[in-house]
Amino acid sequence: MIKLRLKRLGKKREASYRIVAMKSSARRDGRTLEELGFYNPRTDETRLNVPAIVTRLKQGAQPTETVRHILQKANVFEQLKSESNA
Repeated sequence: MIKLRLKRLGKKREASYRIVAMKSSARRDGRTLEELGFYNPRTDETRLNVPAIVTRLKQGAQPTETVRHILQKANVFEQLKSESNA
């Protein structure tokens, strides 16, 4: 199964994350299928590749709870619904 999840980057106590698509059996910082965005919890900065995320979600990828919350804040699921209705 493909999951949308966070991949940790940065130094100790200065973590930032990439939002990636990877197999659910892979390690947290293991090999990714595709990088879809960036999240920095210290500054609450997010950069998302929304068309690629929507494509992965349509293919059946499951986001983790944290990634789901980030995508909800960015209204990605509304774009997914609007594309499926059109």
